[in-house]
Amino acid sequence: MFQELIAKMAREVEKLSYELNVTLPFEIRKAVELGDLKENSEYKAALERQQFVQARLGQLTQRVTKLANIDIAQISADRVGLGSQVIVEDEETKARESYELVFGDAGELQDGHVTMASPIGLALQGKAVGEQTIFKLPKKIRRLVIVELKTIHERSADELA
Repeated sequence: MFQELIAKMAREVEKLSYELNVTLPFEIRKAVELGDLKENSEYKAALERQQFVQARLGQLTQRVTKLANIDIAQISADRVGLGSQVIVEDEETKARESYELVFGDAGELQDGHVTMASPIGLALQGKAVGEQTIFKLPKKIRRLVIVELKTIHERSADELA
């Protein structure tokens, strides 16, 4: 799972590095040649893009480092943890909800994804099927029971991608 994610981020790093080191300097040089930098929108846009690309490269580098240091063997095979798919039932309403615990700073969350650092992610971590967790909201307290669990060890690479 992590190797595919790291490879995807490495491709983005490569693309952004090329833009930062080749494309943007060319655009900035071209804009400078137009003269008067105070009112040069092309120059300002290129500088703003350069700042964005530098920030994104920093984020990606930090994230790749964190992912590379995760040892899947340390993730529990029978309790909720990173990469787990969990179905919970609200004890009050009997409604069922499905969650997938993803890495803390996942930038592209999909429907049903919760980060490990989110309040619901923290409430679910370490729980096993049949266990109850209490999830505190500003106006009420929810009691959730884990009814189904599929850990990272049971999921295929396609499911995790």
